[in-house]
Amino acid sequence: MKIPNIIKRNSNKTTAFWLVSSVILVLLSHFSVIPSTMIEVIGFLTGALCVFLLVKQNIWNWPIGIVNAVMYIVLFYEARLFADMSLQVIYVILGFLGWYWWLRGGKNKKELTVQTTSKKHAAILLVVGIVATYIMHVYLVKIGDSAPFLDALTTVMSLIAQYMLTRKLIENWAIWIAADVIYIGLYASRGLYLTSVLYAVFLSLCIAGAIEWHKSRSAELAETVEA
Repeated sequence: MKIPNIIKRNSNKTTAFWLVSSVILVLLSHFSVIPSTMIEVIGFLTGALCVFLLVKQNIWNWPIGIVNAVMYIVLFYEARLFADMSLQVIYVILGFLGWYWWLRGGKNKKELTVQTTSKKHAAILLVVGIVATYIMHVYLVKIGDSAPFLDALTTVMSLIAQYMLTRKLIENWAIWIAADVIYIGLYASRGLYLTSVLYAVFLSLCIAGAIEWHKSRSAELAETVEA
């Protein structure tokens, strides 16, 4: 199937923009023009690219996301955001699982398609989320986390959203959007300004992702009806 020229042009523009932005940010960090380490810059770039690929349901989001998680393990350790650091370790594990599930998690071990979350599944995730947030909050207070409640809440929300993402459950975007709003303020308050900007980018991409996945889901349902 031929790719329309307009899609090719948009893809080329996006690639060019990402490459130019990458070079600029690396240089600004190297010459200390911006208050961000090279690790944070790499985390910013791989994170933005990963979410963009997720919106497009591109399988390459998973290996890039794994690299992104490794960068933030180091970054959050230095910022004493221990729950977020632990979250990134789990992201690495879920990254490999998501990579496999997207390729072989569908019917007859074929490519996984976009699905909706059942009411029972959603209820279970809600109960798990409330209990896990409470337990993690108590623990983070004891170990001196710099923002125990918000760190616990966003960690649990992100884990649930990431799990849903690996299974291509469309409601994952709503949870990501809520978590990103909190993350933007949290990271800015800790001096991680570039990371805060990254989560603002994530927020816009998550909105785009929700729109794109709804379109994909509608198209898949239409094909099923026609079949």
